[in-house]
Amino acid sequence: MTATIPVAVPRKGRPLEAVLDRLATLTGTAEVADEICSTLRYEKAITKGRAEEETTVYDRLAEYSDLSDPTRPEYTLVRDDRTGKPRRIVFDSLTLEHEGLELELVGREEPFRALRKHEFAVGFDSADLVLEEVVSLRPEPLSSIDDLNERIDPHDTDVRVVTGLGDTVHHTLMGRPDLAEAFSREFLRDYEGPLCISPRYERLVEAVLGTEIADGIEFRYPGPDVAEEEAAIAETGVGIYLTVTGGTARDHGLIVGERLFPSETVLMENAPEADCEAVQRVKALFNGAAIDTDLAI
Repeated sequence: MTATIPVAVPRKGRPLEAVLDRLATLTGTAEVADEICSTLRYEKAITKGRAEEETTVYDRLAEYSDLSDPTRPEYTLVRDDRTGKPRRIVFDSLTLEHEGLELELVGREEPFRALRKHEFAVGFDSADLVLEEVVSLRPEPLSSIDDLNERIDPHDTDVRVVTGLGDTVHHTLMGRPDLAEAFSREFLRDYEGPLCISPRYERLVEAVLGTEIADGIEFRYPGPDVAEEEAAIAETGVGIYLTVTGGTARDHGLIVGERLFPSETVLMENAPEADCEAVQRVKALFNGAAIDTDLAI
C-alpha cells in the first residue's frame, strides 16, 4: 500500500529549485522538475519586467496546469511585493511516487511557519528563516548551520532541522575600499556605524555576528527602488548580503570580505507529527543520499 505524505515546500525561488533538483535525482523526474523551474523563472522575469507578456496571466495559468492529472504540476497566483503588486504565478502542488511513498509537494509561502502550526510533519525551507524566527540571540556568534537545533528553544517550537540540501550560498561581509583594506568579523568588532542589510535579516545578522559585535552597529536597509542590494551597500559603506561569487559586489566597487554564515535549504520535521513509519522513510530518503551540505547534524 502506498503511503501519502504531504510535504511543505516553498512556492518559488532557490529553495524550491533545490528540492525539485534533489527529488529529480532520487525519483527520476528530471523532466517535470526542469519544467517547473523554467516556468517559474519565466514568470519571475515577467514580474520583474525582464520579459514580455505574450498572454494574460490567467491564460498562462490555465496553460501550465492540468487538473486531470495529479502527477502534473499545479500553479497558483499570488500578489508580488513589487510596485503595483502584480499577480505572479507560483508553484502550488505536485505528487511524486517513489518506492511505495507518495510525496505530495504542497506550496507554502513560508513552509517553516506551516510546520510550526503542525500543518505538516515535514517540509523544506531556507535555514535563514529558522534563524529569523526561533534561534536564540547570544553574545557569541553563530558560525555554522549545525548549531541551529541547539539554539532552538524547545518551548518555542517542535520544529527541528534534519539535514541540508547542499545549495549553499553565503551571507558575506563587504565594504568600500576607502573604509578598510579587508572586511571580517575582526573589522566589525571595532566598527561603529551603519551596516546595510536586507530588512528581513536583522535578527539573522544579530545571531550570526553575536550580540557583542552587533552592539554599536546601526542597521540600514536598501530603498524600495534599489534594483541591487550591492548598490545600497556601496552607498552605505559596509554591508552583508548573500553571494556566490561576489561578482556583482565587485562591479559596484566593493571589497568582498569574510563569509559569515552559509545559507542552505533544509529539511525540517515537526517531531510530534513525524512519529510514523512513512515520515521516517521520507527523512531517510534525504539523509541517505550523498549531499554536499554544510549541515552536520
